[in-house]
Amino acid sequence: MTDLFHAAVEILRENDRGSYTIPTRGLYPFQWNWDSCLTALGQSHFDESRAWTEIETLFAHQWPDGMVPHIIFHTPDDGYFPGPDVWATGRPVPTSGITQPAVAGFAIRRLLDRSTDRPRAAERARRLLPQISAWHRWFYRTRDPAGEGLVAIIHPWESGRDNSVDWDDAFARVPTDGIAPYTRRDTQHAAAEHRPTKEHYDRYLWLVEHFRALDWDNARLHDASPFRIVDPGFNAILIRSASDLADLALTLGETALAAENRAFADRGTAALESLWSETAGQYLCRDRVTGTLIDSRSVGGLLAVFAPIPAQRAARIADTIDRQTTRYRVPSHAPDDPRFQVQRYWRGPVWLVVNYMIGDGLARAGLAGPAKAITRSSLDLIRRSGFAEYYDPSTGTPLGGGRFTWTAAMVLEFLALAD
Repeated sequence: MTDLFHAAVEILRENDRGSYTIPTRGLYPFQWNWDSCLTALGQSHFDESRAWTEIETLFAHQWPDGMVPHIIFHTPDDGYFPGPDVWATGRPVPTSGITQPAVAGFAIRRLLDRSTDRPRAAERARRLLPQISAWHRWFYRTRDPAGEGLVAIIHPWESGRDNSVDWDDAFARVPTDGIAPYTRRDTQHAAAEHRPTKEHYDRYLWLVEHFRALDWDNARLHDASPFRIVDPGFNAILIRSASDLADLALTLGETALAAENRAFADRGTAALESLWSETAGQYLCRDRVTGTLIDSRSVGGLLAVFAPIPAQRAARIADTIDRQTTRYRVPSHAPDDPRFQVQRYWRGPVWLVVNYMIGDGLARAGLAGPAKAITRSSLDLIRRSGFAEYYDPSTGTPLGGGRFTWTAAMVLEFLALAD
């Protein structure tokens, strides 16, 4: 375990750029939103102050309306596409114009709970509270216009699960005509057969250009997007963060912020039930354009256990995971679905960050055995294949980027759980 700990710390330090980390060299040379929040958890095991800085740097680039972008382009690097010239958001430090899963509330509560200098940690948490609350408020104002308690993503990149099977039918509505010529950079660093297809990229870019033409006006983007998906995993992360932020705010005496976030979490938890499928044994995405549940059993529906869902739902999710036939847990799509692809990005491979959140949710639901099984499987995978971006769930073959930051961070978390 000591060797694994030191190897993980080495990667986090290698990818550290002083006040933020990059996911890995070459493939992802900037700061990513949820990567940073989860990376901070790993950093807290050896440098608590640096962990807080990671999240503070992210929120230093929050938009005036409360949105926190999914990429911060701190320094020029033409090795990544689409870069700041494509996004053209007009921010003082260039950023993308879309967001990512709102895991920051969960992260800062965990940082405070494990802090060794609690007064200093409480001071830093207190400064972040109104910023994270503003982000939560932004979600429910701009991505839940009907007030149903669940928010929609308007671009697959927002989910963090870029090319999930969940998006296929809705994504087919997105046109590809008129997009500017482009050259991808990701396939220069990772095998093309493991990455999203060109058809996916054409649609990704059409949405970016469409939103850019609307001047990144978040009051208009939701209704203007042909892609509007209510993702249970995305919502579960937001609900959990709102719940954790409510508890944290109450502890710090910020009663108004506590009440607001508790209301977000309670309404979201109740609304999440509308996405449950008894047949699938998990939650499913809903296409907000058509109003129908999407027949796709992805890890997003299992990730809903990260939120405080009913005990019987959590137990059913644990059973669904246990029935999966892959060697390593948890595949990003159901292995018995013909659309499952064992090595293509989010259509089958294992991602340790998702394992961590699912395991955390199962443990909170009192399902210690299934949670420990995920921890063991995750560490076995690392011992076999090192610190990759993602992994073949059948063989453990490492895929995507190497020496990956959030994978290393999650290893430190799993090692602490295994002690």
